[in-house]
Amino acid sequence: MRSVGHLLVRPAQSGDLAAIERLAGGSTPRLTNLPAHRDRLEERIARSNRSLAHNVDFPGDELYTFVLEDRDLGEIVGTASIRAQAGAQDAYYTYRQETLIHASQQLNLRHEVQTLSLSHEMSEVSLLCALSLDSRYRGTSAATLLRRARLMFIAQYPERFAETLGVAFPGYLDEAGGSPFWDSVGRHFFEQGYHEINLLAGVRSKSFIAEVMPQFPLYLPLLTPQARAAIGREHPAHEPALQEMLAEGFVRSRHVDIFDAGPVVRAERQRLHTLTHCGWHPVRIRPAASLPDAEPAMVANQQLADFRCTVARYALTPTGQLLLSEEQAALLGVEEGRAVLVAPLALPNVEDALDEGEL
Repeated sequence: MRSVGHLLVRPAQSGDLAAIERLAGGSTPRLTNLPAHRDRLEERIARSNRSLAHNVDFPGDELYTFVLEDRDLGEIVGTASIRAQAGAQDAYYTYRQETLIHASQQLNLRHEVQTLSLSHEMSEVSLLCALSLDSRYRGTSAATLLRRARLMFIAQYPERFAETLGVAFPGYLDEAGGSPFWDSVGRHFFEQGYHEINLLAGVRSKSFIAEVMPQFPLYLPLLTPQARAAIGREHPAHEPALQEMLAEGFVRSRHVDIFDAGPVVRAERQRLHTLTHCGWHPVRIRPAASLPDAEPAMVANQQLADFRCTVARYALTPTGQLLLSEEQAALLGVEEGRAVLVAPLALPNVEDALDEGEL
């Protein structure tokens, strides 16, 4: 993993609007939950600030939006969000993969048929969503920091989030940029193409789709071969992100996106590597030149509205103090003796599995 300069994840502010709009317009593919629509993005930032300002005892319709800042360049180079409850405002619809058995004793026949059923059971989960990263930083520690700093935030404020977390990944698109799944299913019920309906759902809400889409199970043998092959398949640009989330401890669920059939992964919080391997350490500040070499780690302060998370070396004193340079301490807004939350940046090998609770 290539490292980059001084990076900081923090809550989005109104001055970040233009940068977030640029990131939304440059995402590959365009994200439903991050529309390049200035008014909607401005509302998203304001909603995030309100969520951070409120006392919260249990998850509701809060939204937390973060940005990744490259301090060396003075640029916002990424953004990502958490929806405290995916279906707090409108039901969060997915398709659930199921198996139906059709049997006839008279004909001595028994067939298992794969189906997709409209579901809103993922509405209660907390959703990691709306992540877009400047293409210059893909494959670097910046990508990992942006994705997983949200888990550092959740670790500190568990009462604000559900016990189950989910991530929906963009689905497979063909060489022409079309969605084989949408063309085989949704196009029969809407006049708009995939990209048009994707933008419309981002600016408004996905709930109108579930109101028009068929309420009965979709039998997979009736779909095109291309559509069947796309079910649960991620967009190639998001393969590294999916692999990292699987290494984190997420597992594939039977749920897929109702637009493009992209995969939805989920996990109980206690399964996640970041949440089970993080720990508190008091800060000890020393000159940068005297800091020993050590494995990189994510380091976060313990301030809600002024949350900060960066990458530093996991160098501890014999008494368990985390050694930081003055610059790193200033980046986090912490003084010597103040405790910070630390978690290893490295993850174990990937385990690609289906949620055992859904077998």
